[in-house]
Amino acid sequence: MMQKGYYGKYGGKFVPETLIPALEELEKGFQKVKHDKHFKKELDYLLKHYAGRPTPLYYAQRLTEHYKKAKIFLKREDLLHTGAHKINNSIGQALLAKRLGKKRIIAETGAGQHGVACATACALLGINCEIYMGSKDIKRQELNVFKMKLLGAKVHEVKNGSMTLKDAINEAIRDWITNIESTHYIIGSVVGPHPYPEIVKCFQSVIGKEVKRQLPKNKLPDYIVACVGGGSNAIGIFTQFIGNKKIKLIGIEAAGTSINNKNGKNAATLALGKPGILHGSYSYILQDKDGQIKEAHSISAGLDYPGVGPEHSFLKDSRLATYKTISDKDAITAFYLLSNLEGIIPALESAHAIAYLKYLMPKTKNSETVVVCLSGRGDKDINTILEIRN
Repeated sequence: MMQKGYYGKYGGKFVPETLIPALEELEKGFQKVKHDKHFKKELDYLLKHYAGRPTPLYYAQRLTEHYKKAKIFLKREDLLHTGAHKINNSIGQALLAKRLGKKRIIAETGAGQHGVACATACALLGINCEIYMGSKDIKRQELNVFKMKLLGAKVHEVKNGSMTLKDAINEAIRDWITNIESTHYIIGSVVGPHPYPEIVKCFQSVIGKEVKRQLPKNKLPDYIVACVGGGSNAIGIFTQFIGNKKIKLIGIEAAGTSINNKNGKNAATLALGKPGILHGSYSYILQDKDGQIKEAHSISAGLDYPGVGPEHSFLKDSRLATYKTISDKDAITAFYLLSNLEGIIPALESAHAIAYLKYLMPKTKNSETVVVCLSGRGDKDINTILEIRN
């Protein structure tokens, strides 16, 4: 039996004492609304009529024909309002914050999709919203920054450290400590102190629940593939299938420019990291021999994080899921492949999951089924791709 707030030995609540009351209030409020039929009714209504759920489970015929092996299905989270799975959690937590009487919401963002989703949910519900984003990410995600501002959110540029997602989270936590009474912090992935991994998992589990209903003749998939940065889309689609030995759950991390731990630039936390504490949780993290957090790299801003959700760490150690790595180069190739074969432009995060098919498909049988979580669309990444081409 797992200890509360932990997945095996991973998880916990490693935060300053000033945050403990807020986390306890959040947990109490979450447990209450989780079983509240009125809350669930409002959330389901907004997910269906505003966000666009359920998302299709699309049979990718041309991609399947390309590999001439198992049937490939894409869970089309890219079709959601704002363009990614992030809206599931943002609407859920914004509704929760309103129940808790919070007047202000803050969030961090890397790729910008979580920031846009939070700004959207706050505009919808009439709550003030402020977003922390690293300078490096602001530059490569200019379109999403404009969207956040258009939606009424204030965007704080973070110039510290690596100027990416890790540093944006640091600044958001500092803000939260200062404004604890009035502010709710919407964490965008299954990271952070308890109860955040559980809350985000709950709101993202709709992905896997739908997949279970949508497969032809209730057939379970043989493989489920999803990209992993912090890991929310992967946990969202994995959750319904964890423990089923007939289904192989595969998370894909960013190998960046090289998987070489000494000289390479990557975000392969589960492949190369060691257990430690980052942002209030005990999990695998990228760290040097002195325990200092190493700078992560991925062409995808959403995977550019030196940590990972504690449940993923548990799934890795217990071998309930397998984690592989994909390079920037392979992700770009997959970006073009899906665009050309299916007319679907994927987010660079999702392109990592698509890229792994090159290695997975030769091992599959024609009678088998592979489901890939297409966590987001690629509008936000066009400038990055154009810069590489030029």
